[in-house]
Amino acid sequence: MSGIVYGVGVGPGDPELITLKAARLIASADLVAYPAPEEGESFARTIAASHLREGQREYAIRMKIADGQFPKDEVYDAAADRLAQAANAGDVVVVLCEGDPFFYGSFMYLYARLAVRAPVVVVPGVSSLMACAVASGGALAAKNDVLTVVPAPLPEEELKRRLAEAESAAIIKLGRHLPKVRKVLGELGLAANTRYVEHATLDSQKVTRLDDFNGATAPYFSMLLVHRRGEAWS
Repeated sequence: MSGIVYGVGVGPGDPELITLKAARLIASADLVAYPAPEEGESFARTIAASHLREGQREYAIRMKIADGQFPKDEVYDAAADRLAQAANAGDVVVVLCEGDPFFYGSFMYLYARLAVRAPVVVVPGVSSLMACAVASGGALAAKNDVLTVVPAPLPEEELKRRLAEAESAAIIKLGRHLPKVRKVLGELGLAANTRYVEHATLDSQKVTRLDDFNGATAPYFSMLLVHRRGEAWS
């Protein structure tokens, strides 16, 4: 008897941004899995909590989650083994993923391990990129703009090279790298055209111009949006 694994994007944080398809699958699953820190609650589970059934089987994939660090392969190997076993026993398995599974999402690493062992379907979710753009009140790109997504942990010179060529850019994974990124944007004359967004769609959401943000660091769930023209529609 063969089941199936769904990798389900649950969006950036606001539970009302979960898609109808995701909500249906979560509620009907035999087993719901989700990434979680080594201790404490899972953010993905918190987003989806209202759709979980009482008594539904759950599996917290515990991993070390910290700024600039990635879970070890052993974590994904062990999780894939357990999920594949459940699917092959006939279970409908839903794996929750913050944002969208294939946009820097944790589920992609499980997908690579599961796709050859069990049926796997990926359900898109609202990404943090779209949520931050809306929160900032500025469009990401227009006309023939090329949008560039830049991870802040890149070396300073690489950041500068990529941003120097960018018409529109989203800088992700800020954390402790904010001072480095701020320096690069200042040197390129782009700081005034940069918006800072933190915890998009949540009650703790913060939006401001980068020039008005005084923090030395930023949360992991934060992003800088830059447009060379200032506004995409200008």
